[in-house]
Amino acid sequence: QVQLVESGGGLVQPGESLRLSCAASGIIFSIYTMGWYRQAPGKQRELIADITSGGSTNYADSVKGRFTISRDNAKNTVYLQMNSLEPEDTAVYYCNADIRQLIGVRNYWGQGTQVTVSS
Repeated sequence: QVQLVESGGGLVQPGESLRLSCAASGIIFSIYTMGWYRQAPGKQRELIADITSGGSTNYADSVKGRFTISRDNAKNTVYLQMNSLEPEDTAVYYCNADIRQLIGVRNYWGQGTQVTVSS
């Protein structure tokens, strides 16, 4: 069984930074695209950034220039560096990954980590 475990969320003031981590564990042959989504209260879950196994990245307009996604393939881990945080960034952040296992490629979600930006 594969698990994605996020860490690094918390409460920060506007303008501050946070770094989220998401580590995949289990029987993993390879990991393709990894991404970060977020869901604010009363809103739909949205993709904010993703990264391919080759390192190509994609960002939502709302976070371009402030957030940076990266990954360590040796550690099966994806990171999200969030700078210049704004109250509008408050949400539960979820990790997502397409993982190849013995049975084929499946999509997995982490349990989510809360990020709150407030003065």
